[in-house]
Parts: sequence; structure tokens; C-alpha cells
Amino acid sequence: MTSYLAELMLRLAAGARRLPEGLRRRHAAFLQKAQNEDGGFAGRQGPSDLYYTSFALRGLILLDALDEAAAARANGFLKMRLQRPLPSVEFLSLVFSNALLEGRFGLEAFGESGHDRTDAVTTMIDRYRRDDGGFAKTANSTTSSTYHSFLAVAARELVGVPTSNVLRSVLIELIQSRRRSDGGFVEVPQVRQSGASPTGAAVGLLKLLGAIDDEIRDAAVGFLAGLQTPEGGFRAHGRIPFADLLSTFTALNALADLDALDVVDTRAARQYAQTLALPDGGLLGGVWDDTPDVEYTFYGLGVLSLLTPGEEGH
Repeated sequence: MTSYLAELMLRLAAGARRLPEGLRRRHAAFLQKAQNEDGGFAGRQGPSDLYYTSFALRGLILLDALDEAAAARANGFLKMRLQRPLPSVEFLSLVFSNALLEGRFGLEAFGESGHDRTDAVTTMIDRYRRDDGGFAKTANSTTSSTYHSFLAVAARELVGVPTSNVLRSVLIELIQSRRRSDGGFVEVPQVRQSGASPTGAAVGLLKLLGAIDDEIRDAAVGFLAGLQTPEGGFRAHGRIPFADLLSTFTALNALADLDALDVVDTRAARQYAQTLALPDGGLLGGVWDDTPDVEYTFYGLGVLSLLTPGEEGH
């Protein structure tokens, strides 16, 4: 059985193969140049970071532009970081990067570092389980996060740990409690304003758990479609007037999960992403941005891969 994250990469890779060769080369070169001597990738400043490394590796694999030497260097970075305690976001990023490198090159940082991957993943993730049944973002969080609950369950699935019926029921109830009257979802219970990212995470988790019914689908589709701006991109939530590439990818991927890409203007969304691509490679976060990075480059490649010619827009 294919995991949710593997299915996502397969979906994107199918579209990425149809992208123009020149576009693929430009963005591949940008990502390749971003790899540091230690094998990792950084954000816009600072040293190599597991979070950004996971986005860079995903982008390179989408473009079929990660060679064995670069993969081995990246694997070395993962093994180095496994030698120290890691917060949840970094650890989960390492798990996802490890899965990519193992699937493509047979590299497995956990085993090569003397760790049992399944035990390491379940032990780490369980530290973030909260009384409400979900998983928190940080060790100090008293309530669970919609997004991190999705990541935790996806990571467990990735290493072959099934979700028990009890945990499944608790998580479904939790996520449904984060649903708002506009059809979207929130990140934590105190928030009233639905957002693109928590809605995307909720849709992903409910799909992973096999718990999307027609009512949830139709309401979420309506909410996400309402976030599209005249420029073609999607807003983070209804009170923000401008679009960004993260929210655009998240909304479109959720709509793809819901088999509902046809309800939005996919042509305009594709053009929005294209306007953020720089001639020398890399993509900006939005029209307000002036510096490309590996994370937004992945989101842009994701949008273009989802919406390659052949998808009909309005």
C-alpha cells in the first residue's frame, strides 16, 4: 500500500515530467547550487537546516535532478543531525528526507547511524501526543496542531506503523472539531478564522484516515475556491488581500485530494506561479517578495506540476 506522501510525490512527478525542459533545467540548477558543503540546504540565511533540506530534495527529485553524489552528501548531513536531539519539525523533515533518499538511492540514514527507524520515529512522535488525541508542534504546546497531527500520522504511515482504530476515531473527531462554518479548518481550537494551510492539512489527514464524506468535501472545496484572488494565486485566509505561493500550492493540492481542481481557475493559478519564476531559476514567495529560496521553489514547482497543460481551467 502506497503512503500518502509517496502518492503525493508520484502525483507531482507525473506533472513535472511534462514541464518544459528549459524550465526544469533552470530550477534544477538553482536547487543544485543551493546545496552546502555539509550536504544540507539552508533557508535565506544561516547554516544548513533539515526543514529546508527536505524541500530542496523534494524539488530535485521532482525534476529528476538529484545525482548519486549529491544524494550521498545529503545523506551524510542527515546522519550528522541524527547525532543530536531534534525538535519535532526538524525530526519530521529528516524522516521525509530519509524516505526520499531511501526510495531513490537506497540510502537509509537511521540504519546507517545504528538506529531502528521505526522505533526512533514512533518514540519521537509519541512525545508530542496530547490529551486531545492529536500531536503538538513543540514540546511546550499544551494542545495539538492540525498540521502536525497530519505530519505525525503521515510519518508513522511512512515507516509502516498503522493507525489503530482507536487513534483513528480520536483523530477524526479532533479534526472535525477544528472545522468552521465556512467549510475550512483551523490550526488550533482557539482560532476562529479558517486558513488554507490548516485546511490542506485537515483534508490530507482525513484522506489518509479514509474519513472524507460528501459534506466535508463540498464545504472544503467551497472554502478553498473562495481563497483564489484575481491574480490567480490563493490567500492564506480570507482576511489577507494578497496571494502567496505556499497557500497556492496547499490549496491546489487539497483540491486535487478532493478531485476538485476543476472548480478553480487553474490557468490563472499556473500563470501566477509562472510570474514568480526568476530567469536564472528559483521562485519567489509572492509578488511582494524579492529573494527566491528552496522552499518556495518547491511550492512553485508543485503548482506547475499539478497544473501542467492538459488540466482544464475556467
